[in-house]
Formats: sequence, structure tokens, C-alpha cells
Amino acid sequence: MLHAVIMAGGSGTRFWPASRNSHPKQLLDVLGDRSMIQSTVGRLDTLVPLERVLIVTNQRLCQAICQQLPQLPRAGVLGEPCKRDTAPCIGLAALQVSQNDQDATMLVMPADHVIQPVEKFQQAIRFATQLVEERPSRLVTFGIRPTYPAESFGYIERGEPFQDRSGKPSEMAAFEVQQFREKPDSEAARRYLEAGKFYWNSGIFLWKAGQIMHELSRHEPEMYARLETIGKAFGSPDFGSILEQEFTAIQGKSIDYAVMERAEEVVVVEAPFEWDDVGSWQAIARLNGADVNGNTVIGLHVGINTRDSIVRTDSEHLVVTLGLQDCIVVHTPDATLVANKHEEEAVREVVKLLDEKNWQQFL
Repeated sequence: MLHAVIMAGGSGTRFWPASRNSHPKQLLDVLGDRSMIQSTVGRLDTLVPLERVLIVTNQRLCQAICQQLPQLPRAGVLGEPCKRDTAPCIGLAALQVSQNDQDATMLVMPADHVIQPVEKFQQAIRFATQLVEERPSRLVTFGIRPTYPAESFGYIERGEPFQDRSGKPSEMAAFEVQQFREKPDSEAARRYLEAGKFYWNSGIFLWKAGQIMHELSRHEPEMYARLETIGKAFGSPDFGSILEQEFTAIQGKSIDYAVMERAEEVVVVEAPFEWDDVGSWQAIARLNGADVNGNTVIGLHVGINTRDSIVRTDSEHLVVTLGLQDCIVVHTPDATLVANKHEEEAVREVVKLLDEKNWQQFL
């Protein structure tokens, strides 16, 4: 059966000051009346029933997620005691999923992406599920055709076109993976775009739970041994203490480093859906569009000689801008960000500085 694992432990630091430790990006209604995690679960409707959805997050977010998703069984939220990147997260989820379904197929995806239309997404998942059911040793990932030379994404270089068992081309564009590439500099990103055979790495995967556990045990035996110890404690009175002890001792590593760059049978499906990882405030402009002056505004705003800017406030606090260009203005009850739009990567540095000052009330 198909299960869905949603990774929801990120901190969303580039969305400060709206994104905070206790209420990060995935819990924000960045684009509408639903939070990102609510939209992610909604995307699974008719594809995966709620009893087969597992959200893996930071322990401090479990209660907030349960409040946002009251329809989800409480057992469907698993809290990590600390952040250890995606490989331990996925391995822990695979162990839990396989407890009740030894032949489980796992869809793995982040909680903070925008994907549309839903029908195309579900079509791609069903196609990938068929690929894995035909050959359970396959690991499937989804590539996004790049539209500009992005330096903030990893890339997937495609190889030969995938063919089904009859030797015919598959019903959806799919390829053997030739190589995973790290986040490039500007020159390399431009070469990738011009080559026409590179995809952005979406961070969405589909595989058998048993296969990903096998790959982790093969490539990361120390990590897997600790995960297996945790798995054996599921449902026991000692689970909490064993989870704390063993998971904390794991050396964090991404699933790309741990498995995907080492595995033999990796297939990339060209995503037929639109995708945005909503990685920073400029994503709001991409997704919401802009007015005649190039401004994207959420909330009460009056602008004079204001162009190509992003303003986010609420319906009760007015923001007035005079003579601004290429700026980001984000108002929250206790902090306001005013930034040059081209310097927004430095928002992460702001969060580090606040932490160094021990101003935890703003984090």
C-alpha cells in the first residue's frame, strides 16, 4: 500500500520574522487561507488515506501540527528530539511505516512546497508507484525542469530514457539518473540550464520502505543500527528515552549524500506539475504576482513611489512606504524586517545574530 511521509522539521529561517522556532514556515498561511502543511496533506486527498500519512517533525512542533490537522490520527505525528537532516528522518519513518505494512511503498516529501495542479501531482505519484511496484529495488525521485540558472537548488543530471518492460518509452518522461550535482555557482548553473539535461532536485521521493532501509543499512550502517534500536522500541514504555538517546547520537546526513548518490537503481521522473520550494520572501512575488508597479502586497499598505517591492503585514496594521525600490518589508507584532530584495539571503545571518545575542523571544 502507498504511505505518505511528510518531513516538517525545518525552521524556515529565511522567512523570519514571520517564521519562528515555535511557528515555522510550514505552519504559516504564506499563500492563502491554509498553512503550507495543511495544503501538503490536502494534496494527498484520494491518493493516500489519513491513516497512512506520517508527519515527522521536531518534538516542539507536534502539538501545533496536531492543532492544525485535527483530522490526522495522533499516531500520524512523530517528533524528533533534535535535527539530524533527512536521512535519519526518512529511515525512522520507514521503520514505523513498515511495522504494520511489510510491503509498504513510501512517498516522501517536504511540508513547505507549493505544487499545482493537484491532479498532475497525483498522476506523477501513481506513475512512480507503478515503477516501484514493477521493480521494488528502484528508487524514484522527481526532477523539476529548470526555468532559470538557480544557484540555491541541487541538480539531477539525467541519463538514458527509461523504458518499460516491453521496451517502449514510458507514459511519462522518466530517465535513469546519471549523476546528482551539488548547488552550483552561477557559471555552472548557467551551463546546466543550457545543456537541457539537468533538473532541479525537488526533494520528493518514492520507494519501498524495505528498500530504503536496506540502502541505509548498506551505506550508513552506524546510522541504521541506531535507527533499528529505536524501531524495536516503538510502542514500549521506554520509547521516549531510547529515541532521545539513539537519535541524538546519530551524525546527521541528507538522504542525497547517504543513499541517492550511491544507489544503483535510481530513476528520475520529470515532474509534470508546477513546483516552488518557497525558500524565501521573493517566492511570494513569484506565486502571487505583482501589481502595475511590480509590488506584491499582503495586508494593509499604502505606497508612494514604491516599486518592485514585497510588503507583508496584516489587516490591522498599516504599512506605508515612500520612495522604496527592490525592498522587502515584513511586519509582525514584535519584529519588522526591512531589507534590500537582493540581500535577502542575509536573513539567515540575522537569525544567527539574534541567537548570539540570546534574544530568544525573537526566534
